[in-house]
Amino acid sequence: MRLTLLTLALLAAGAAVAQVPPQIPAQGTVQLAFTPWDNAEGMIVDGIRRAKQQILVQAFSFTSRALANALIAAKRRGVDVQVMADREQTFSGGASRIPELVRAGIPVTLEVRYQSAHNKVMVMDAGTADAAVITGSYNWTYAAQYKNAENVLILRHNPDIVNAYAANWRRHYADALPYAEQ
Repeated sequence: MRLTLLTLALLAAGAAVAQVPPQIPAQGTVQLAFTPWDNAEGMIVDGIRRAKQQILVQAFSFTSRALANALIAAKRRGVDVQVMADREQTFSGGASRIPELVRAGIPVTLEVRYQSAHNKVMVMDAGTADAAVITGSYNWTYAAQYKNAENVLILRHNPDIVNAYAANWRRHYADALPYAEQ
């Protein structure tokens, strides 16, 4: 009973109550890379090139010219590309590729609710047979490929996982603010 009362008290105070995450059955394929040894950046660029309808991006840091160019190329071929990034990282230093994405017509929103919007996710073609999620510790940066020890997973052909990531992207998007030059 105390847990119920505690939960009610937290909710009344406006605190978020953590929920037990769902278990999703394994299916589909998993492609993985470990930097600096594997070409994770090339694997991600290939994933972007495969997208046919939509790419939803969550970025903590985004300095990779190759990934920015691949997203811009996807936009030009008619893919709906939307990017959400951590506000502080976007405006710290001059290497962010976010302004280039904006100039290319890619809608960008900035997460401001969290100390760090630390997600590194790309959701490709949710709701289709070719849906995929790219995630891992890998930031969308030059350093992630060439200077850091990172990992990347591409999860394909598991609609429940893709839908969960897409739903999480939309949940974050609801709190994000439109990008504006500073």
